[in-house]
Amino acid sequence: MSTPSQVDVRRAIAGAQTVVVKVGSSSLTQPSGHLDPERLDALVCALAAAHMQGARVVLVSSGAIAAGFGPLGFDARPSDVATQQATAAVGQGLLMARYETAFARFGVRVGQILITAEDTIRPQQYRNVERTLTRLLDLGVVPIINENDSLASNEIRFGDNDRLSALVANLVRADALVLLTDVDALYTAPPSQPDSKRVAYVPNVIDALEDITVGGSGSKVGTGGMVTKLEAARVAAVSGIPTVLTCAAQAGPALMGDPVGTVFAPVKARGSSRRLWIGFAAEPRGIIVVDAGAAQAVRGGRASLLAAGALEVRGEFSAGDPVWVDDESGEHLARGLAGFDSEEIPQMLGRTTAQLKRFLGEQYAHPLVHRDNLVLV
Repeated sequence: MSTPSQVDVRRAIAGAQTVVVKVGSSSLTQPSGHLDPERLDALVCALAAAHMQGARVVLVSSGAIAAGFGPLGFDARPSDVATQQATAAVGQGLLMARYETAFARFGVRVGQILITAEDTIRPQQYRNVERTLTRLLDLGVVPIINENDSLASNEIRFGDNDRLSALVANLVRADALVLLTDVDALYTAPPSQPDSKRVAYVPNVIDALEDITVGGSGSKVGTGGMVTKLEAARVAAVSGIPTVLTCAAQAGPALMGDPVGTVFAPVKARGSSRRLWIGFAAEPRGIIVVDAGAAQAVRGGRASLLAAGALEVRGEFSAGDPVWVDDESGEHLARGLAGFDSEEIPQMLGRTTAQLKRFLGEQYAHPLVHRDNLVLV
């Protein structure tokens, strides 16, 4: 795949038929933690304009916890999980009420989608999310997506909405991803440093990560910093999706392809959205270690992982959970969805399909990870 020019990438974003826009908490709230109606209305104005020009718009919006802790009497974002979850339950309703009112001024309907990483790993659940989003877009609705902070645990979650937005862009086969934050672009170093320079165009985000120094989140109400933005741009890039990163005030120009913010070119042609989701969604729960022959077969990209080539299983997981496939040296070869529970696999190790069928039964004569559910790292 040849590398497009900056002009080509911005033109592709301007002409996107389906676009995913992510906005962070700090772009929607006042320092006190309350929602800022003016900021939210300005964002909605830009998104509604794109919608009325024919674009299918998906909004991934943070802000539930940030919107909730002020009205609940907290001075800052709660630190314990239970209070964060309770605050999100209050704040999500306030956030959606504001969005519904703001979009209604333009005659645009919105729909709320709250998901967790757990909801989207297994094939049936993945298809349910995909089908719902597609139908909402077909009906002219703007889906507003957030991680279900009231129910998500720290052990199994997307972690931040930057990553979630890139996965959603993959899921809906978006033509562009727009990341809105509280800085106007990516810089070679934190903008406060005197030698810092704005980066207008990143032809290969994987290479660029080695040359750029970034800090953590500068916001007291958000969870993501520039590191998570770059990771989202990377996920989008390897999914074949161009990305623009800028501040929320530049949402309109960014969607129009104007030279604002930083644009990231795609580095691969678009692949299977579900396989990419497997590769990036949730952290693996365990590890299956394979021998040299199986490692070579997995690296080839067209083989299922059979029990005959497996040496060891580590961790506790259920059938359908994501797992690492490692070689004997501990190098990650692939991610995949396990075909069996972790406690079932030890008795299967090293056995051929015929032996599994004979000694354990027909239900065990299947791959540990099917090739359709196996994604090379």
